[in-house]
Amino acid sequence: MRGKMSTQIRSTIIIPNYNGMKYIEKCLASLEGEPAHILVVDNGSTDGSPEVVAKKFPQVQLLRLDHNYGFCGAVNRGIEQCETTYVILLNNDTEAEKGFVRALEKPLQKNTGIFSGSAQMLNLHHPELIDDAGDYYCALGWAFALGKDKPKQEYQKMRNIFAACGGAAIYRREIFDEIGLLDENHFAYLEDIDLGYRARIHGYHNIYIPEAVVYHAGSGSSGSRYNEFKVDLTSKNSVYLIYKNMPLLLILLNLPLLIAGFGIKTLFFIRKGYGGNYIRGLWRGAALCVSAEGRMHKVRFQTKHLANYVRIQLELWRNLWYRLIG
Repeated sequence: MRGKMSTQIRSTIIIPNYNGMKYIEKCLASLEGEPAHILVVDNGSTDGSPEVVAKKFPQVQLLRLDHNYGFCGAVNRGIEQCETTYVILLNNDTEAEKGFVRALEKPLQKNTGIFSGSAQMLNLHHPELIDDAGDYYCALGWAFALGKDKPKQEYQKMRNIFAACGGAAIYRREIFDEIGLLDENHFAYLEDIDLGYRARIHGYHNIYIPEAVVYHAGSGSSGSRYNEFKVDLTSKNSVYLIYKNMPLLLILLNLPLLIAGFGIKTLFFIRKGYGGNYIRGLWRGAALCVSAEGRMHKVRFQTKHLANYVRIQLELWRNLWYRLIG
């Protein structure tokens, strides 16, 4: 990837892989002919999937890491090698429609104020249904995918969103130098909300791009929609996300709703049989916030960003309604 690049290649597709034998071959096959560099970052897989990539897709760059650095660690090591204008993140359990890359690039070429664009993610097993039509975040401290399990016909218009879903999204490479890479304290889950939040604080926009379509199997690495690993990490990261991105005044302003949100989630996961995992995650998140590592990554309030904080807060309240109507 180093050296002179074709003017037709504007994007690098980074695919983190961890024991993705079930999905990786179909994912890469769906990208054949797309005008982009493709980089698979393998997180120390032991299932033979990196060997399949090397043997069947010699045109794909393969970066093999010595152990599992999580989604964030793998992506960051990919971005560090990227010299293209745009970075496209893609889960290994997705299959892209033809024209995916150019559809993602087009809006960002027209508007330099856009940091990221989220693809239209459809359910691989029920392609008439939306898997993700852009990620939102609300004042309850909840992140959610708009349109989840709804008919795709209802989500065919481009719109502003809170953050792009890292499972299939494009990012403007140079802005990472301003706002930072993915926060590896997350390891996985909610790292894309954090990234979008930081971009919003700096005044950039994130959009939903329905013309770029991928089919998503879902939970390809963690195994299911709810499991101990995912509940624990998501719980931890939800606390850290608030501490990291909200100034103290906004934390206090949102505190009643945040307490309600975490209380509702606690009851929900108790009923699902994961109450202990969720509560342990909350404690781990609190511990991370007061640790030296957590404090080091706190986004420091700057008065020049005050108007952006106000806009974000209004959006957090508005997104309560979106969450209620789905």
